[in-house]
Amino acid sequence: MKKLIYFIIIAIGFSSCVDLDLNPNDRPSSGTFWKTPEDINLALTATYGSMRRNMWSFSTPCWDNLTDNSYGQHAEGQYGLTTNMVQGNIDPSSGGFVSEVYLGALADIARINIFLSKLKDFSGLDSTVKTQYEAEARMLRAYYYSYLYRGYGEVPIVSEPLTLETQYQEKKPQAEVYKFMMDDIDFAIANLKDATYSGAKGRWTRNAAKAYKARMILYTAYDDAGNMISSKMSEAKTVLSEITGYSLAPDFSDNFIDVKQETSPEIMMSIKFLAPNTTTSADMWYADWLVVSPLLNFMEEFEMKDGTPGTALPKKAGSKFTLDTETFTNASLANRDPRLAKTVFIEKYVINGTEYTAGNAKPTGAGLAKFLSSNLTPPYGYSTLSQQDWVIMRYADVLLMLAEAENELNGPTLLAYNSINTIRTRAGMPPLPAGLSKDDMRKRIRHERRIELAFEGQRYFDLKRWKTAKTVLNAVQDAPVVYKFEDKNYLWPIPQSEIDKNQGKLSQNTDYK
Repeated sequence: MKKLIYFIIIAIGFSSCVDLDLNPNDRPSSGTFWKTPEDINLALTATYGSMRRNMWSFSTPCWDNLTDNSYGQHAEGQYGLTTNMVQGNIDPSSGGFVSEVYLGALADIARINIFLSKLKDFSGLDSTVKTQYEAEARMLRAYYYSYLYRGYGEVPIVSEPLTLETQYQEKKPQAEVYKFMMDDIDFAIANLKDATYSGAKGRWTRNAAKAYKARMILYTAYDDAGNMISSKMSEAKTVLSEITGYSLAPDFSDNFIDVKQETSPEIMMSIKFLAPNTTTSADMWYADWLVVSPLLNFMEEFEMKDGTPGTALPKKAGSKFTLDTETFTNASLANRDPRLAKTVFIEKYVINGTEYTAGNAKPTGAGLAKFLSSNLTPPYGYSTLSQQDWVIMRYADVLLMLAEAENELNGPTLLAYNSINTIRTRAGMPPLPAGLSKDDMRKRIRHERRIELAFEGQRYFDLKRWKTAKTVLNAVQDAPVVYKFEDKNYLWPIPQSEIDKNQGKLSQNTDYK
């Protein structure tokens, strides 16, 4: 049976540094809370609850709308305002991801800092348990800082609860932000439980923290010209080589289908949901509303079943970006890498063998099938209580990162081949051909990352860390809008609203002044 940490949002001083002289009887106050070990555990649980924000959880696929994988037809802020962003319309007043990541991450970090402060002063816990709780909270803080670091570079480092005197913070250099984040991760690795995902029941574990550490090391492992930094690659490979106890799930889709997630040997960390208490809008968003529309060039990236390059897909007459769904249908997907049919649908989504027509416009003729529920009754709508857990880290990514680090350091060795072929074999694809050069293997690894991890929120950050974002995104020709990525877009502006209210202490990123 699927299990869940119930994320209890309670009045424990998470939203204010000022105590009001009020004691409502229906909820604990900051004066009556923090008294028992159970209070501390509930407070930690509440910090995990912040991970259910859309942008960290079920709107994760929308991050791919910033890439060559897909297009987002909606302009509402909850979808990241990606239509504006891919056209290069990014400025200090931008909404969507540009403002929400900054505001959301710092709000969640503030809650964690309050928890850590209360935990430090609490004497009613065994020291081992207390250290474990600190490790979990600091890993959560590092998770939020990883988005601030990759999004804005220079941001305030907030390690203590803010007061009226300290609420205005200046930015710190990017290197200091990275060190602060990695110090939290290292503390977590040293003190988290050495448990599996199923055993940890939704909490951070040592191996999951190691995998996330490797992800962040690799984000810094290429210079501005896209050349690998050997010391960083070696560091990442060492961390990845220490990860044990995980394997690939029998089927690629087991990681995303609600009824299979709890027993997947591949998931290392996820954000948990359980209806009716905590639900998502994922099925409605992606099946009916088509919040994410896969681009043709993305679908063409999938190889044919025999491992040969994917052929061009037929376009609707007179269109550069819409699939001809009369000649290419869901049945046509069977000729490609099997992961394609498990990732997209053509015109109509298929649940348990029955096709359903998506309600919204279909800009490219395709929709996102990867995360749809097979145990809920379509057509999906407002009443659909989706409860997929949202995967943050899985073992396939560990194998892909290991292959990347190994190839960059030593070329296409047996380790690099085996890491990729393990994933391809699970997918039902033939192994890579022998005799690949280092450059050829690099292309294959990047291809596998794009295919295997599609819509899991990694493509945008991969393009940025490889320093290929400008080349790749400006070459997109099959989207309803013209893509534009400038060098300055490797970092985002600090939201102007935050600049305005920080009394001159917070300065704007240079390229957006």
